[in-house]
Order: sequence, then structure tokens, then C-alpha cells
Amino acid sequence: MATPRKQSKKETKKYIPTKTSLTSPFTPTWSPLPQEDMQFILKTLKDKLTSMGLEKKEVKFFQPWRKKKEQKVAAVMTEPAVQAQDAPKNGWTDVAARRQLAIGINEVTKALERNELKLVLVCKSVKPSHMTSHLIPLSATRGVPACQVPRLSLSVSEPLGLKSVLALGFRQCPSSGEEVFNDTVDAIMPRVPPLNVAWLPVKAPTLTPEGPEDAEETETGDKRGQKRKMASEGEEVTVSPSSCSLLPLTVKKIVPNPAKQRKSKVKKK
Repeated sequence: MATPRKQSKKETKKYIPTKTSLTSPFTPTWSPLPQEDMQFILKTLKDKLTSMGLEKKEVKFFQPWRKKKEQKVAAVMTEPAVQAQDAPKNGWTDVAARRQLAIGINEVTKALERNELKLVLVCKSVKPSHMTSHLIPLSATRGVPACQVPRLSLSVSEPLGLKSVLALGFRQCPSSGEEVFNDTVDAIMPRVPPLNVAWLPVKAPTLTPEGPEDAEETETGDKRGQKRKMASEGEEVTVSPSSCSLLPLTVKKIVPNPAKQRKSKVKKK
């Protein structure tokens, strides 16, 4: 009969990696956008930006080496100041219109946290997808319409003069006369599908039913009828939250901690 092999020191001291993680049963997803609405949104945005001429201009200058710079210091000092004014400037063509937009995921997130936006558009080609998933509960809690638009970056980045536009938000202006994108927002908002967030209750309008019986009772001056009418007016229709099923947590395997040092019990004499 073969004797069992003794474990070596490496095998006894081998660390068993353990990973504890909880998966959330709520996975927020963007509502699907029909193709007709997608084409309409992209066309209105592109037409508006091209008509305004809003663009970021970046002029790249050739930087010579240090020796060439020292040689041309005298020539630069003697040049008139008029040439410096005629040189193209970097930046946006319309600064006031740029301040009414939130471009990029970080800028849109900060503006949503401060309740400064009235419409949010997100590009569908963002990878990984969890980079924009946090915008769903943010916009839903703020009451801001938001949707995921395919090919948003391709159609908007070219007229703006940027490499990519993963998220685009429209800010609220204190005075309605200064809003440049008001007509585009009004045209796009009816096409935006609603967001479905499982842990937020659905708001419903309050109903005040008034039938012929209530009218007769108020005419006769019956106190009971008046009380019933006041009670019906004061009641608010409460709608239960959207149906969601909570998934129970299941423990697949329990691995003991081998590095734990257990103290041996001391026997009392």
C-alpha cells in the first residue's frame, strides 16, 4: 500500500486568491432610438452648427531649434506690431455660443450635477459602455431628457473642428433671448424617448373626478357631499414604482483564509 506523499513547504504556503464582488440587479440601459428620429436629430444638429459657423481653430506654428531662435530674435523684435495682430488666433469662433454647450463626458456630468442642462445627447460608439451609463440616473433624477444617438461623434465633430464628441449637452440660459440653440432643442426634445430607471417611481398626473352627483350635492348644500368632494380633490393618485424583480445574492463557494493565524486553546489545569 502506497503511503501518502508529504506536502512541500511551497504547497503549504501557497496563497489561494479570493475575489468578493456583488453584482447589481439594476442595469441601467438607454432607451432605443428609432432610425427616423436619429436621422432627424443628426441633420438638425449639423445644419445648425454649419449655419452658425461655430468651430474651434487651432493654428500650429513651427517651433525652430534653439540656435535658430537666437538668430531670429533681432528680426522678431524689429517686426511691426501690425503683423502680430493679423496672425490667426486659436480658440472658438463664437465664445458666447460655446458657453451654452457642454462638450464631452466630464463637462456634461458636471453640468448635470449642477442642474444646468436641458437636453443631453450621447454617442452610441463609446467603448466601454459604462463610461456613459452613469448619465442615465443623473439625467433621470434631474428631469433632463437624454438619449443615445448613433454616429453622433462623426456628424458633430467635423463642423465643430474636434476629433470626437462623445457627449453633448445644451445649457439653460438665465434670459431666453440669449439662447442660440433654443429652436434646435425644441425640435429634438419630442423625439427623445423616455428613460426607464427601475428604482425611480413613475409620476402620474393628479385626477379630480367631477360627476353629476357631486354637482347636485353641492347645489343642495349637503355637508356630506362637500366633504366627499374635498376629500376627492385632496387625494393624489399614487402609482407604484416600475415593476422590478430583486435578484437574491447567491454564494457560490466559500474559501477559508489560509493566512489567518488561529490561536490554540490553552487547557486549564
